[in-house]
Amino acid sequence: MRERLRELAAERRRFGYRRLGWMLAREGHTINHKKLYRIYREERLMVRRRRGRKRALGTRAPMVLPARINQRWSLDFVSDTLSDGRRFRILCIVDDFSRECLATVVDTSLGGVRVVRELARLSFERALPETVVSDNGTELTSGAVLRWATRRVAWHYIEPGKPVQNAFIESFNSKLRDECLNEYVFTSLAEARTIIEAWRHDYNRLRPHSSLGTLTPTEFAALKREQTTPPQGGEITGGLYL
Repeated sequence: MRERLRELAAERRRFGYRRLGWMLAREGHTINHKKLYRIYREERLMVRRRRGRKRALGTRAPMVLPARINQRWSLDFVSDTLSDGRRFRILCIVDDFSRECLATVVDTSLGGVRVVRELARLSFERALPETVVSDNGTELTSGAVLRWATRRVAWHYIEPGKPVQNAFIESFNSKLRDECLNEYVFTSLAEARTIIEAWRHDYNRLRPHSSLGTLTPTEFAALKREQTTPPQGGEITGGLYL
């Protein structure tokens, strides 16, 4: 009976001694509850109390650098305030390969449903990414996000307290903060949206990036698309007539 108790406790790790006793009784093992509890304690089968909130499950394997557009997107939130003290948030989405900022969604509230809506819009305009990287924020571990990601994309959650694991979006956030948010006092949400969107356009199309060989993200993306576009019929490529 002691051996069977250990087996049941291993199978049902969240069952306490009373519930395990009921299952033993169903199998024909009758035992006084005091004796059951003593054996339960002797075998150190006590249920350990979980601490902290539940973390969403995601891939934990080390990530390699992306090698093409839409291979990996990064998500994060940035906060700021209007001139009257009201806070607003910005959902930032970046393609890690081309460094393009795909979206800067500005609103006072950005929950999981809104995140899904923006991702669905971008995937329709561009394509679905293979992987999405984010932290473990409540908006990004919500049921809406997990349902959308299932069977669509691989979602990688970085380890808590280690933003360096999401370095591409962290680098973008610092530029957004330094070059835009700290340069303006926003009087309204509409003004913030207009200015931040104009900065995103400048970031993608006019701002040279040292990591891209001084090209802009748009120029770099266009160059890579040309390099990967298959030649048309009759073109000679690499000495081969296609």
